[in-house]
Amino acid sequence: MNTDPTTYFDELSTALRAAGVAEAQIASTVAELTGHLAETGTAPEEEFGPAAVFAAQLGGTAPAAGAPVAEAETWTWTADIYSDRHLLAVHGDEGWEVERLDTLGRFVCRRVPGSAMRWEYRRELISGRRRARVLAELEPEGWEMCGEWVLYAYFKRPKAASEGPAAELATLPAKPKGWLYLSTRGRWMLAAWATLLVFLGTAYLIGALHMPSYVAALIATSGAAAAAYGTKRDLVKGTDDGKTTAKAR
Repeated sequence: MNTDPTTYFDELSTALRAAGVAEAQIASTVAELTGHLAETGTAPEEEFGPAAVFAAQLGGTAPAAGAPVAEAETWTWTADIYSDRHLLAVHGDEGWEVERLDTLGRFVCRRVPGSAMRWEYRRELISGRRRARVLAELEPEGWEMCGEWVLYAYFKRPKAASEGPAAELATLPAKPKGWLYLSTRGRWMLAAWATLLVFLGTAYLIGALHMPSYVAALIATSGAAAAAYGTKRDLVKGTDDGKTTAKAR
């Protein structure tokens, strides 16, 4: 009898995959069954029977042979550090799974109509020696890293791991039209920097600013550096904008 949950669920996943069950549905099923075993304390094969036989019983969740397979929706968006966690929670509840972060720090997402489920996310600092500790703490709880950017990493897991069947989505909201989300604080910081640039540029062009051009450039660069430092400080502190009024562009 197979008493090792990891081996059992690996065999079950392989069998379900061979039966054509969607990856999202496999992940949801395994998460639910893992939670069930944690509550009962029984061995997987004792509770469910042989993995191959159990997979055949569950195979009814796979699309019928010849049935059209729903095409995955994709969506790429970005947000500042004051609104990203809130928006990830919102879009995760709409079935959007973050596959990765691209080189610009944007969230590259997908969902498959008919098999979408809710996702939950968290953001963690992974600078220096924190990386190994964070991974050691989160991976056993089912969290999977889905992207890194600058000093921090984003993790995802199906909500079925914590909510069971309630994590399933019967209907899907429409795909958002926006792609850029800025919090109130983020928009104020951006506006302040842009105003500084316009002021320096205008004053220099009309001759009201009696200083070498490199000095004006240095001031503008210093302003950008100060904004970046403030953002980094807030990031390290884990600051969120509690009054987020994120707007899509």
